[in-house]
Amino acid sequence: MTFKAYAKVNIFLKITGVRGPYHELRSRFVRVDSLFDSLTFSRKKSPAPGFELISSVPLPRINTLTRAYELLKEAAPGIEKFFETHKVILEKRIPQGAGLGGGSSDAAAFLNACNELYGLHLSKENLARIGEKIGADVPFFVHGYASANVEGVGERIEPFEEDVPKLQLLTPPLHCDTGLVYRAFREHFIQEADREAAASWKDMKSDELLKTLDPVEANDLYKAALTVYPRLHRFATPNRFFSGSGSTFFHLPEQPSSRRVQSGQ
Repeated sequence: MTFKAYAKVNIFLKITGVRGPYHELRSRFVRVDSLFDSLTFSRKKSPAPGFELISSVPLPRINTLTRAYELLKEAAPGIEKFFETHKVILEKRIPQGAGLGGGSSDAAAFLNACNELYGLHLSKENLARIGEKIGADVPFFVHGYASANVEGVGERIEPFEEDVPKLQLLTPPLHCDTGLVYRAFREHFIQEADREAAASWKDMKSDELLKTLDPVEANDLYKAALTVYPRLHRFATPNRFFSGSGSTFFHLPEQPSSRRVQSGQ
């Protein structure tokens, strides 16, 4: 059985504070239905203990799927038996290090799939709490919303009703390390963190935001990413927005206006 793990972009992303080593944010996540990874659960040729993951691209030994499996073993004792007879085949289409949430989406799809296939009967809230331990984006993907306002360290998710705009994506051949980008923000831009930033943006539709916001102002990680990866400058234009910690740029098919909405208004 095959499950889709969709990409996302951040229409805006504002850092509102810090919580220990983590950064609190206020953001609009929207799902990109045209871009997704695929997770296929297939029977092993013969039963064998252990979690078998076959990926179309190289992955580190410890990755979001192996972490999801280990956490699921704690929440659902006995799940190991299912994976004695089943393996996971991951077909990667979402670029890695691109600010599109591919690894997080894979983990969420895995949690949802196991919940369905093994009959765990865990609620979305319980699955999202497991997902929080893997990454800040995982709870959004667990819920499967097309659009949502996300706050805190990713745990506060509020679905947003709208027709999600069709976006054009440009992903340079550049892998952005999320940890390095956040570290650069904390070292150089943390003074810009504002708990009231973008408070009114939560009520605006995504297409309206993209027609009125300035791309640099829309994403607090944009400038941090540019300091770590100066090559991004060659892909930056006034109408291209930056997703997450990068490296993907996106825009509406129509040229947005240059009028700006002030943060926190």
